[in-house]
Amino acid sequence: MSQAVQAESVQEVQESTVSRQLFYEQGVFSMKLENKVAIITGSTSGMGRATAYLFAKEGARVVVTGRNQKRAEEVVEIIKKEGGEACSVLLDLTDVDNVHTIVDKALEEYGTIDILYNNAGMYSPTPSSEITLEEWNDVFKVNVSSPLRLAQLVVPIMKKKGKGIIINTTSVAGYNARPSYGGGAYITSKHALEGLSKSLAVELGPEIRVNAIAPGAIETGMFAAFSGTDSPIIKALINNCTMKRLGKSEDIAAMALFLATDESSYITGQSHKVDGCAL
Repeated sequence: MSQAVQAESVQEVQESTVSRQLFYEQGVFSMKLENKVAIITGSTSGMGRATAYLFAKEGARVVVTGRNQKRAEEVVEIIKKEGGEACSVLLDLTDVDNVHTIVDKALEEYGTIDILYNNAGMYSPTPSSEITLEEWNDVFKVNVSSPLRLAQLVVPIMKKKGKGIIINTTSVAGYNARPSYGGGAYITSKHALEGLSKSLAVELGPEIRVNAIAPGAIETGMFAAFSGTDSPIIKALINNCTMKRLGKSEDIAAMALFLATDESSYITGQSHKVDGCAL
């Protein structure tokens, strides 16, 4: 049986309360994304969920995507309760042929698309020498093919507007290979997404900026499912990190916000590590 796991298929983790407190009860927001429409894949949990809350608080109309209806409804409900705008689309991103339903929903609800954040991911610990072709293909469908297809679908919209943002969640596993990073399909797919991000940036500028975010060890459900919450792996990661802690989903959301605004207007084709200076 496949060991590959998408972020939303792991056990429930307590992340919504933290995100709500951070983004809806603290701080001052300047509406940096006012009236922008943002698609965020994998936004019913973890980093995507935190980003959906932050983007909404900054004025964006958010298209939440995922596979879990209850979580999707919860994220949308929280955003609307706090005065934001959001809708949701349920889709398993291994179904590449139907990713157009995400774009269709965005256009139906809001009429345009300004930001595409390809955040959803599938993790696989299976070594390359043991992985089945089915599992390999599923990892690539979620981590590479769906981001590519979504980019292809939003590019004409953004080009017509004369401006657009595409952000891809890659990983430190997209820089090199280590046993702690995962199996061959995961590491290879993240290298591929790094390359795709750079290729798109070269092809789509100057109207569309494309950047990648490469998280290190971030406290999410997917991470906890494979590493445990108090395992030797976690302790080693913390000890080897200059910041001496795991990252938070909110750390990734903050980077995504920066890349989605004009504050990063001269930055494209870059991969931004958010890993606490892991050694």
